[in-house]
Amino acid sequence: MHLTVSIEDIENSKDKTLNCKFDDVIEGINSKGPLNAELTLKSLGDFIEVTGHISGTVVLECDLCLKEFEYNLDFDVDEMFAKYALMEDYGQETELKEGQFVTDLNGDDKIDIYDLLYQSVILNLPNKKVCGINCNGDKFLKEEDLSDPRMDVFKNIQIEKG
Repeated sequence: MHLTVSIEDIENSKDKTLNCKFDDVIEGINSKGPLNAELTLKSLGDFIEVTGHISGTVVLECDLCLKEFEYNLDFDVDEMFAKYALMEDYGQETELKEGQFVTDLNGDDKIDIYDLLYQSVILNLPNKKVCGINCNGDKFLKEEDLSDPRMDVFKNIQIEKG
């Protein structure tokens, strides 16, 4: 599925601003129900600014116990797209000022909103996915669980305090 917005539609809209709503699942993201996004696309001359908000619930796997848990998404989007090639010497993304990146559309006449939403969700997932503060995912390290003979070497380690 691809949800795209034409730059021409943005340019021809009132105040060169277009509102876009998304209420669906995103392929490749395990969500509990639809993800919701309300975006505003505004033409700023050579740039298109996309701002808005994304919310919903995704299902993640705990890095400690490997059980699935629900994680609530609730974050803002602020992206900038260059309509024309910024500079031939640079790649597809260029940093204008600290923390702000511009995606170069290379003359493409559409913005792929679906891809923007996918990337935004992925980048806003936690680095360490833990189901809760009381997760006992470390139980496999307890001494009674060290039945693997290769682990015998760790049972009698003496640590010097110095």
